[in-house]
Amino acid sequence: MKSLVLLLCLARLWGCHSAPHGPGLIYRQPNCDDPETEEAALVAVDYINQNLPWGYKHTLNRIDEVKVWPQQPFGEMFEIEIDTLETTCHALDPTPVAGCRVRQLKEHAVEGDCDFRLLKVNGKFSVAYAKCDSSPDSAEDVRKVCQDCPLLAPLNDTRVVHAAEAAVTAFNARNNGSNFQLEEISRAQLVPLPPSTYVEFTISGTDCVAKEATEAANCNLLAKKQYGFCKATLNKKLGGEEVAVTCTVFQTQPATSQPQPEGANEAVPTPVVDADAPASYPLGASGPLPTGSPIDTHLLAAAPPVVPMHSSHYDLRHLFMGVVLLGSRSGEALHPGKTRSVVQPSVGAAAGPVVPPCPGRVRHFKV
Repeated sequence: MKSLVLLLCLARLWGCHSAPHGPGLIYRQPNCDDPETEEAALVAVDYINQNLPWGYKHTLNRIDEVKVWPQQPFGEMFEIEIDTLETTCHALDPTPVAGCRVRQLKEHAVEGDCDFRLLKVNGKFSVAYAKCDSSPDSAEDVRKVCQDCPLLAPLNDTRVVHAAEAAVTAFNARNNGSNFQLEEISRAQLVPLPPSTYVEFTISGTDCVAKEATEAANCNLLAKKQYGFCKATLNKKLGGEEVAVTCTVFQTQPATSQPQPEGANEAVPTPVVDADAPASYPLGASGPLPTGSPIDTHLLAAAPPVVPMHSSHYDLRHLFMGVVLLGSRSGEALHPGKTRSVVQPSVGAAAGPVVPPCPGRVRHFKV
């Protein structure tokens, strides 16, 4: 009899240790096209675009996967994977991304791949983790849709740099306002026939007058930043070259700190998603979330980005390198290696094949 009692006790003890400890071990997987999931994805895309100091804005293309963890003492943590596409709006362009045209395959499209964690409290999302990378479409895929379309060229190609500098000179020559300087070469393509270089770049206004012949070293950037975005083509001709350039100058902006490649201690400004939402910790900064936040943790970011100039585009991975959540009051939700239970959304009986909840629909096109 004693042996039977001991066996029962051991069985109960084993059951206690093997059972899931609390709701933190259970996550749910909503449909990737659910309104709530899409809302989280759009907040993530806004976060990307509001933290871009260069390159082009991105737009949501597809939601690949989503998991939702209960976050103690309240709220939920959304782990979401999304695909984005580069638009034709530069990061400095004030146009909302909804009004930006998606760059097409024949233009050598660029796709982004991002992992986000977003905390939802009282119906409001805030970003807790962001990791992205981006890459241009393959040359083979471009050739499938357009055999003769030019591919992206390295941003530091001597022909590209020369075309951008010549275009700035040409723009200043006919400009009656401030003298502008080359700020950033954003995108370039080398066209074989007729021999030409297409380049997109940004310019910044100075305190010099464009019509006056002035050494660039003697000009200072305006206190209220004024940027412009330009598109130019330099054509090679017998006996010389010809430059065609168009620029859009944006409204002046208050002076802000520009990203520093080395030793910068300044944090990137945090985008405002909602005035009542918990604040997202800025990239490039470390430290605890504000007092009273549902998560008691530190966010670790990598060093400020260094963009390799031999690249043909500005890779998102140099900006969104991942911010690591070291711990939380729940003790769960931050350890992907653990085995957890999953709660699938209820699916009623219906005729026909069962549509998987993820990945979601493609909004533009596959790359």
